[in-house]
Amino acid sequence: MKKIFIAFLLIIGISLVSCAQSGKGVVFKTITMEEAQALAAKENKLIFIDVYTTWCPPCKYMTENIFSLKEVGEYFNGNFVNVKFDAERGEGISVAKNYQVTAYPTFLILDTNGKEVGRIIGRKDAEEIIKTAEEIRKQK
Repeated sequence: MKKIFIAFLLIIGISLVSCAQSGKGVVFKTITMEEAQALAAKENKLIFIDVYTTWCPPCKYMTENIFSLKEVGEYFNGNFVNVKFDAERGEGISVAKNYQVTAYPTFLILDTNGKEVGRIIGRKDAEEIIKTAEEIRKQK
């Protein structure tokens, strides 16, 4: 009985991972800035960075209600290497300092050398963040 239960949990877990990776929402990679730059160069994409804090309600809203949307995921996953950095922890501290982030959330768009080509600040709806990111991407 124990083996059946474990097998059942394994099947459920695999199903959940498959659903999560099936194009729903923005996929934020857990990588360093250096790795993001290398991946962006390899994939010929810009870098989209969500600079957030854990105490920020608009940051949580964006994660839960905007970046989880299929259409937002399709746009950002297709055009950017997406990463998130907590401005108060780890490498996020230097990212926030280097790019002079003073409001949260701040979304940075960088080229493969780490040069900022645009930024979006604050809570946005899906249409607005896609439209603004596309305008920045086209200017590059």
